[in-house]
Amino acid sequence: MSDNQLRVVWVYPDLLSTYGDQGNVLVVERRARQRGLDVARLDVRSDQPIPTSGDIYLIGGGEDRPQRLAAERLIRDGHLYQAVNNGAIVFAVCAGYQILGHEFVNDQGQRQPGLGLLDVTTVRGEGERCVGDVLADIDPRLGLPQLTGFENHQGVTHLGPTARPFARVQMGKGNGTGDGTEGAYNDTVFGTYMHGPVLARNPLIGDLLLKLALDVNALPPCDDRWYEALRNERIASAQQPA
Repeated sequence: MSDNQLRVVWVYPDLLSTYGDQGNVLVVERRARQRGLDVARLDVRSDQPIPTSGDIYLIGGGEDRPQRLAAERLIRDGHLYQAVNNGAIVFAVCAGYQILGHEFVNDQGQRQPGLGLLDVTTVRGEGERCVGDVLADIDPRLGLPQLTGFENHQGVTHLGPTARPFARVQMGKGNGTGDGTEGAYNDTVFGTYMHGPVLARNPLIGDLLLKLALDVNALPPCDDRWYEALRNERIASAQQPA
């Protein structure tokens, strides 16, 4: 952690912030403060350099053209690579998830280089768009309960040998590959297609990011009643017959 202060960086809110993804940074910030942590939140626009001293970097989803612009600027900036090399934690959603991979298809129908921070490659799906509620079992190694979220994407994301599936879907399409995988992660970088915002529906994922950033195995308890009510409502709704 940086100078006894947790630094949470919201990357490019002017380009990547659809479906309420900014709620993810609000959840991380609040859950850190509930544990008595001193938090500095930095909202970094796409015309500003990415700081390299952050502890947790959050990236949201976006439309095709903003996604291309964000990828180009992040590659040109280069500071997110340095932050990860410094041990920072990255959590990205949808378009942000695709940007973390080796490449994706941009708004011009061309293969667009990504950051290569996750061993994944995204192509454009030929079938129906992946839209709707998702329920999935998170990788047991992460020790987290069932994942709930909302997906809306055309991308099909294939995992390479060094990427682990973040979850396996019980309902929904996930990565769109037909193998049941959803998202991907390595030791410090996480990607998912889940909106919702995903950390409001799954606050223990936010706690996982905090534990990794703080290098601790546990956090003091906090009031989870609101989050649990939201989780239970969304899971029950997803399980209702169509």
